[in-house]
Amino acid sequence: MSATMTHSGREAKMHEGHQHAGGEHGGHADHVGQFRRLFWIMLVLAVPTVAFNEMFAHLIGYSLPHHGWVMWISPVLGTVIYLWGGRPFLMGAVGEIRSRAPGMMLLIGLAITVAFVASWGASLDLLSAELNFWWELALLVVIMLLGHWVEMRALAQTTSALDSLAALLPDKAEKVDGAGTVAVAVDELVVGDVVLVRPGASIPADGEILDGAADIDESMITGESRPVRRSVGEHVVAGTVATDSAVRVQVTAIGDDTALAGIERLVALAQASSSRAQRLADRAAGWLFWFAVAAAAATAVVWTAVGMPDSAVVRVITVLVIACPHALGLAIPLVVSIATERAARGGVLISDRLALESMRSVDAVLFDKTGTLTRGTPTVRDVEPADGRTADEVLALAASAEADSEHPLAVAIVKAARDRGLIVSPAQDFASSPAVGVSARVDGVVVAVGGPRLLDSYAAVELPVAGTWRNDGAIILHVVADGEVVGALALTDEVRPESRDAVDGLRRRGIEAVMVTGDARAVADDVARHLGIERVYAGVRPEDKAEKVAELQREGKRVAMVGDGVNDAPALAQADVGIAIGAGTDVAIASAGVILASSDPRSVLSVIELSRASYRKMVQNLWWAAGYNLISVPLAAGVLAPVGFVLPMGVGAILMSVSTVVVALNAQLLRRLDLSPGGQPSR
Repeated sequence: MSATMTHSGREAKMHEGHQHAGGEHGGHADHVGQFRRLFWIMLVLAVPTVAFNEMFAHLIGYSLPHHGWVMWISPVLGTVIYLWGGRPFLMGAVGEIRSRAPGMMLLIGLAITVAFVASWGASLDLLSAELNFWWELALLVVIMLLGHWVEMRALAQTTSALDSLAALLPDKAEKVDGAGTVAVAVDELVVGDVVLVRPGASIPADGEILDGAADIDESMITGESRPVRRSVGEHVVAGTVATDSAVRVQVTAIGDDTALAGIERLVALAQASSSRAQRLADRAAGWLFWFAVAAAAATAVVWTAVGMPDSAVVRVITVLVIACPHALGLAIPLVVSIATERAARGGVLISDRLALESMRSVDAVLFDKTGTLTRGTPTVRDVEPADGRTADEVLALAASAEADSEHPLAVAIVKAARDRGLIVSPAQDFASSPAVGVSARVDGVVVAVGGPRLLDSYAAVELPVAGTWRNDGAIILHVVADGEVVGALALTDEVRPESRDAVDGLRRRGIEAVMVTGDARAVADDVARHLGIERVYAGVRPEDKAEKVAELQREGKRVAMVGDGVNDAPALAQADVGIAIGAGTDVAIASAGVILASSDPRSVLSVIELSRASYRKMVQNLWWAAGYNLISVPLAAGVLAPVGFVLPMGVGAILMSVSTVVVALNAQLLRRLDLSPGGQPSR
């Protein structure tokens, strides 16, 4: 098992070796299955190999049966384990020799080969009985196979929630055909089709709700356990479930263009990426190889020089076997794998492991405003009636006039009226004038809704409250009925309720929250005041956002950029860490290293916590794994022999196994990490 297995071509060599050992594999999942089977087969063979090994029996304190055939059980089974179970590592070692890049595979291959040769030498009475390492050879191979299987299984589990979503896709969809519906296969749907989704049914394709509203279970995409209310005009994702009501959905994406397909591509990128700490483990394995070789050479020279050549052979072989990096092989990959899995289950998709690692050190998070800190769609914030009118009356008139318009402001007004339970009357003679507004006849009254130019056309004066609204950055529309101003509406881009928690959470962690937007200064300042953000870049064009990231970086800050991924790609790429938010609707963002499946900005806090916790585990595991080798190899070489202590091979092997267990258990603690939104910073 190796930290090198996920990059630089050495994973391919490892896989090639396994193909020779266990047959061709048809994809990642099949490869995991093959390693699982190989591990269990080797484990079964290892039990009698260890149990009938004379050295192990002596170490534990029991006696073997006195039959001639008993002594050959360990050599025969150990040879099978070496040639079959050890072949992936031997092939990987050959690959490292050919590439002149000694590392983990060469170190493992050297250890098991030395153990194999020495054990046969001891079994044939050509070498000291102390070198009967069949039990250690069996454990070496089994533990390394277990490590590789665990790593690959953990990587595969990063997609388990997403695979479950794919399993939720129905085989059939109810396609609307005239006044009725017809059952069709999901893969027969095309963009523009309208499907009926009944209560409890899965949505068959990405789309937009045309009619109805329902609580949608999006947990498989976002990690959010509670259903989310979706209504007309809102986007829904294939595989999510309408829990309580029927809705009609117009298909907007199919096949590879769906959110699910994009998520699967991101997970594939995550599995193929490597991290700085993982590359450090690779280098550590290379250093350890040369350290072991140098220690073995020095051991041979010293023990031979003091006139003990037999002990020199024993000590050299002991050094090379003990140097096998059980724990180092697990130290980084297992932490990264579990962290990636834990992130995916929390609605955070890691497309670049280096990005996850880098999040721990960011000291400024730059948020795009629209669609990130805010919902990105206008909402009616205030309704101001003129004398003699009520707010509901003004809103109902405006909604009736705007009902036939598809403009986002019109949609917001109609939605606000319906949310209040107001009657939206049918309108006639609808007309729309760009930059002016709309007009229609509602119950015999000519109603017009628009901005300043509409008032100019009627020679009317805006209501006094408009000045206050304008200072707050609101969009102001007046409602005119038969030439008389009857009221005004204030519309704003609604701030997400979770955004304040996200900003406060960053502040508690000592991280500055910064906002960038293309909106006017008044709009930006209003949102910033609401969220407690002190530094704001307003009026910034999309192509200039990357420069704002660079400006923060020139101040010496490590910057994470959070955006919706559409116009923010240059800024996401410029940042030390790019985070795309709302992957359910914009998932294929190549510029981001981290993708938040939900639109909750508090997920940024989860990424930071996971990054910090993962790094702590990596450092702890590296110190433990490397520390074992740095201490045990000199002891095995006999550095304390002058004072009467030489590390017994059996004790060294036990300590080596204990080291592996400690590293594995320490990494598993990441599964207990609380990534709930708004959590307190870890200490």
